[in-house]
Amino acid sequence: MHILIIEDEKKTSSFLSKGLSESGYIVDTTENGDEGLLLALDIDYDLIILDVMLPSRDGWSVLSMLRHAGKQMPVLFLTARDAIQDRVKGLELGADDYLIKPFAFSELLARVRLLLRRAPPRCNETLKIADLEIEFERQKATRGGNRLDLTSKEFALLSLLMRRAGEVLSRTLIAEQVWDINFDSDTNVIDVAIRRLRSKIDDPFEKKLIHTVRGVGYLFEDR
Repeated sequence: MHILIIEDEKKTSSFLSKGLSESGYIVDTTENGDEGLLLALDIDYDLIILDVMLPSRDGWSVLSMLRHAGKQMPVLFLTARDAIQDRVKGLELGADDYLIKPFAFSELLARVRLLLRRAPPRCNETLKIADLEIEFERQKATRGGNRLDLTSKEFALLSLLMRRAGEVLSRTLIAEQVWDINFDSDTNVIDVAIRRLRSKIDDPFEKKLIHTVRGVGYLFEDR
């Protein structure tokens, strides 16, 4: 997952970048509105964290321009402007969430994860990690250039793991996201599904990408 932080307070930007990177996200940062807008128009970020008061172009303008250009990635305003009219303005401009400074990183991370879960899949997206690549529009997965024969559920499971690469996903979360069910954690449905997926994408290859986190769940990572 690729996140852009548009924040002119260096200490805050550095803190956010470090925390999000440690949580498994790829993070870009910029300190002014014009550069942030150009980056957001050029790169398909999964989420943007946006300050309001910025050099060259304020956050309101950045968000307006993005929505006008048809960019629908989730945007979280992170700002010291706590007046109700500011919050309303941000949401009416098209922001997906609004968090007031000072903030707790744990709350920000929870909101980021929630926004990313809600974001609709981008059908024309291609993801590549190590030598494994998936094309969402064509429902196609390859590793080392070889086509993988996956069922629709296996493709959905692999898509979730790759979209959330670097995050430990619990069995309950996987069940909710892939099977749309509230899952009885005593059953082994997810373990069986992971084992079948591993037999196709990991077993024939030296480098393993799906890792078990004992007592918690599974992690997709290029180690």
